[in-house]
Amino acid sequence: MVVPPWLSVPPPGYGGLEQVVAGLVDGLVDRGHAVTLMGAGEEHGTTGEFLATVDELQYDRLGESLPELAHLARVNHLISAADFDVVHDHSTIGPLVAGRRDVPTVATVHGNPVGEYGTVLSDTDRGVGLVAISHAQRRLNPRLPWIGTVHNAMEVGDFPRKSAPSHGPVLWLARFSPDKGPDLAIKACRAAGLPLVLAGKCNEPAERRYYDEVVAPMLGPDITVVLDADREAVLRLLVEARCLVMPIQWDEPFGLVMLEAMATGTPVVALNRGAVPELVRPGVTGLICQRPEELPAALREAPHLAPADCVEHVARIFSTERMAAGYEEVYRRFLVAATPRTVVREPARITPG
Repeated sequence: MVVPPWLSVPPPGYGGLEQVVAGLVDGLVDRGHAVTLMGAGEEHGTTGEFLATVDELQYDRLGESLPELAHLARVNHLISAADFDVVHDHSTIGPLVAGRRDVPTVATVHGNPVGEYGTVLSDTDRGVGLVAISHAQRRLNPRLPWIGTVHNAMEVGDFPRKSAPSHGPVLWLARFSPDKGPDLAIKACRAAGLPLVLAGKCNEPAERRYYDEVVAPMLGPDITVVLDADREAVLRLLVEARCLVMPIQWDEPFGLVMLEAMATGTPVVALNRGAVPELVRPGVTGLICQRPEELPAALREAPHLAPADCVEHVARIFSTERMAAGYEEVYRRFLVAATPRTVVREPARITPG
């Protein structure tokens, strides 16, 4: 199991990919598989074995290409057909370098497979199988070498939950970006006469610039801002919220925050983009709007939905057990169809540094 070198698994705060991988590793171990997680840093919180390619997490260099390339080069030297049956790569550029491995590689696509990222994925080695995290994501670029679709997942037992609907503030929880629609969240809550908590990731230059130029001028006494909250704070905000608002302005390939909200019993109010219809059950676990003008009424209606229905939905459809079983089936089908590798070389001993 290969992750990028930026964050620990699971992450202490923001990091949906790492959160999903942590659950997947544990789920596969529970199903009897020996799993080795390859990442960066010294700590991890999974039941799998951990191998680090570098002693320190590379988050401070996020956005640079060399840290990930160096990480993947070290990963490739650590992989041997004598030790592994399949590699599951979650990195951005892993599909481009997987052809140097003598072990078949399955790669999960965590972003939207269009634009520059789509160009990269279109040059994927044909011995690499791509897995989508939603049907909506896969439809964006159906010509890629997809071998399956497996939804992200989480365990509801890890979450605190509300026992009754909340009439607290509306919660927006995302990174500060125009794609995530914090400006629309502000407008919708003001139109509905409801307080809003903006809990956003805001530690990268583009995020800080967008916050300063667009969001900050819109703030007022009806809005509380929480920047770069840790995991404990995020869970508390989710439990206290009347609903999570998702006024997304792009084709979100998944949206793990929606599962997190429902796992605490908090319904979701979202615009109909990307994978939203695959995650939210309208009228039961949330409300899906076609236009921003519909959001205020939906925000007022959300507390009528039962928290227990939200939790049951995630537990039944998006459990880590179900995700692990889905990937297990993908691995088996891919290994049967994969062409045997011809790359033969001795794995080098890599000293993290």
